[in-house]
Amino acid sequence: MYYAIICEDVDNSLPLRQKARPAHIERLQQLKAAGRLLVAGPNPAVDTSDPGSAGFTGSLIVAEFDSLSAAQAWADSDPYIDAGVYQKVTVKPFKVVLP
Repeated sequence: MYYAIICEDVDNSLPLRQKARPAHIERLQQLKAAGRLLVAGPNPAVDTSDPGSAGFTGSLIVAEFDSLSAAQAWADSDPYIDAGVYQKVTVKPFKVVLP
């Protein structure tokens, strides 16, 4: 089943994100290589795809896991957690309807 991992950043998270980004992206690449990643990306702090120094306010990851607890465990071990990027992470079951 798919799960939505909805993450909210702390204020001024950009420097923290930049430092932890390689490890964060590597984990997402592993999900992709396993055919389990539906979509992943950050929420720009301003209405543009490249927010520059404004940074980001959070992230969304939708991926396939065996259970809600497995999805939560994966989310809890994200490098952005250890780096202090995320202030809140919510994991919910997700049903793909379209496309």
